[in-house]
Amino acid sequence: MQRQNNPLGPSDGQALLKEAQRLLTQRLAGSSRRRFLRNGLTLGGIAMLTGCDISANSNVEQALSQISRFNDRVQGWLFNADHLAPVYAESMITRPFPFNAFYAEQEAPEIDGNDYRLEVAGLVQNRQPWTLTQLHSMAHISQVTRHICVEGWSAIGKWGGVPFAAFLQAIGADLGARYVSFTCADDYYTSIDMATALHPQTILALSYDGKTLPRKYGYPMKLRMPTKLGYKNPKHIQVIEITNRFPGGYWEDQGYNWFGGS
Repeated sequence: MQRQNNPLGPSDGQALLKEAQRLLTQRLAGSSRRRFLRNGLTLGGIAMLTGCDISANSNVEQALSQISRFNDRVQGWLFNADHLAPVYAESMITRPFPFNAFYAEQEAPEIDGNDYRLEVAGLVQNRQPWTLTQLHSMAHISQVTRHICVEGWSAIGKWGGVPFAAFLQAIGADLGARYVSFTCADDYYTSIDMATALHPQTILALSYDGKTLPRKYGYPMKLRMPTKLGYKNPKHIQVIEITNRFPGGYWEDQGYNWFGGS
């Protein structure tokens, strides 16, 4: 069947949203519920479902933003804090592990570890900055997990560091808060939900493959979450804030899904 090419009128944005939500509700009753919800609705998906060419319509942006936030809530509902991402043998590590950022590798920030201080802010009891020595003195774990990029590639790496839940407890973070946000030395920023922050595989990574975390992978630390897509894993972290205010993110503010589950 040939796709219709009818432009949407000014009042069709809300109608599109209602139609998308109606389709979601129908799928909830089906056996493919979880697969459908995890995939979410996209511009192309809505065009296919509604039979309209909506890519150039100015009313679509707001509707899609609302759908994206709806998908965030659904993904949060589906998230299981007890479910672990797959782990792999060290023989399966991707070598070399690829560099990935919105800038070239040689533009990665150079940070002096002796002067480095990790700042904490927001809903915490202790706002004292942390040195690398203090962070390295905490109990560490390691994991060999898969990094999944939204661009379609993946790679397996070995990360070591502090369980993020233990760090949050050490700073007296309000574990009932909704969000944890990150500000980074490379001008990147992002945020995650508290359930993911407390997941046992979420770590403040200080090493890669048994060695100090290289500059290209986020020195002096990155947040490593195998339950999230790659863009949700910030590098070169400078500030961690616990908040109930929605913080957004570098790519999320440009239209990427906020929850970003893998």
